[in-house]
Amino acid sequence: MGINVFGEKIITCSNYPLTGFFRDGCCNTDKNDLGLHTVCVIITNKFLSFSKNLGNDLSTPNRDYNFPGLKEGDKWCLCAKRWQQALSHNCAPKVILEATHEKTLEILSMKDLLEYAYTK
Repeated sequence: MGINVFGEKIITCSNYPLTGFFRDGCCNTDKNDLGLHTVCVIITNKFLSFSKNLGNDLSTPNRDYNFPGLKEGDKWCLCAKRWQQALSHNCAPKVILEATHEKTLEILSMKDLLEYAYTK
């Protein structure tokens, strides 16, 4: 089990849709995860549009990968660099820090993550 950005046991990001590099519901990672799918976010329509415009359509279902397509409000393990890119274009979705893997801090600052932290 992974460690989150607070140095604690990572919590589940989402089981539906099932997310994570390992499709285990968590934003766990290892050396094979070249995209660093470690940031647990709450998807927004603004982000979906941004991602689609960059060639990564996350809203359209893909049966080949048993992918239902994402919609606003879904939780998803996002690549750290994609979140950073979205941040620079004012499209970054909120982050669930307790479900965000500590490796994220190799790419993103805790300051930015805290600014976009989801609070209930």
